[in-house]
Amino acid sequence: MANRTSTHTTSSAVYGLGFIGAAIYYLSHATTFLGGVVGFLKAIVWPAYLVYHALHQLGA
Repeated sequence: MANRTSTHTTSSAVYGLGFIGAAIYYLSHATTFLGGVVGFLKAIVWPAYLVYHALHQLGA
């Protein structure tokens, strides 16, 4: 069996740019330190929010 390596550079780049954008958005809207921490955590899991709301809107 051949040794295969898989690179996901495109998806990693999209996630990375999305993370940076989400972090800037959430941190700029935070009014307290705790709000900034929660915003940073939200920025890490932003794809989950995106998929959840997309499926909710589609009625799935």
